[in-house]
Amino acid sequence: MIVFDLQCSHRHRFEAWFGSSGDYEGQKARGLLSCPVCDDPVVEKAIMAPAVGAKGNQRPDTPPAAAPGTGRSVATMGTEDSAKLQAVIEKLASVQAQLLENSAWVGNQFADKARAMHYGEEPKSSIHGIADAREAQSLVEEGIAVAPLPIPVVPPGERN
Repeated sequence: MIVFDLQCSHRHRFEAWFGSSGDYEGQKARGLLSCPVCDDPVVEKAIMAPAVGAKGNQRPDTPPAAAPGTGRSVATMGTEDSAKLQAVIEKLASVQAQLLENSAWVGNQFADKARAMHYGEEPKSSIHGIADAREAQSLVEEGIAVAPLPIPVVPPGERN
């Protein structure tokens, strides 16, 4: 997993997680990224400060500040916490994969297919595909149950 600081054309900054740098590029190319504040589809990487650790033989004289909302210092979130986070992500990916086994990929036709099923024009089934934030919001406003997938899905035609 990789974290990028992103920024929309209205200068709202936000953080986003991707499976790889290529996942970010692919989602951007397909128009899947939008600002969570204003829904602006013009999103670019923001300048980020690199996380550079201290040399192994140098330690700060003062204890590190507590991570927001945790009461734990950033320096104490080490290998054990990283391993726990990795285990959670792997479990989430496994559950998502099981759910998608019985789901049909409909690509860019997701919103149209979801509406057709909702209004009885097609039989109901489990589907997944691509919808931008505006389309998803419109579906929700119509009372159509949709949810974003927590882990990006590679379309079947784009797999190696």
